[in-house]
Amino acid sequence: QLQLVESGGGLVEIGGSLRLACSGSGGTFNMYIMGWFRQAPGEEREMIAAISWGGDSKWYSDSVKGRFNISRDNAERMMYLQMNNLKAEDTATYFCAADPQVLLQRVLARGWMDYWGKGTVVTVSS
Repeated sequence: QLQLVESGGGLVEIGGSLRLACSGSGGTFNMYIMGWFRQAPGEEREMIAAISWGGDSKWYSDSVKGRFNISRDNAERMMYLQMNNLKAEDTATYFCAADPQVLLQRVLARGWMDYWGKGTVVTVSS
């Protein structure tokens, strides 16, 4: 069973940058579509970025497109989210997630994944 652990959250100023990391253990890491979700207080959890098995296909929500970059290192069993030009509305708990689906489009259509980390908190403040 794949287990995921996030790291890298914290407090950052508006306009700043932060890099989140997700480590995976207990499964065949390179055979999972990976993604990042976030959940702000009082809001539903939303998918903001996803990446295919090999990392050649990526998807971003409109809210983060052009500012965030998702990447993965299968040899190290790691996934990353580089967040630039952070805004106050990016404040949320960020979750690493994984799905054994082969096709990224199917995961995007579902809007959800099967395996989850416990989350890391990002606070963007002036």
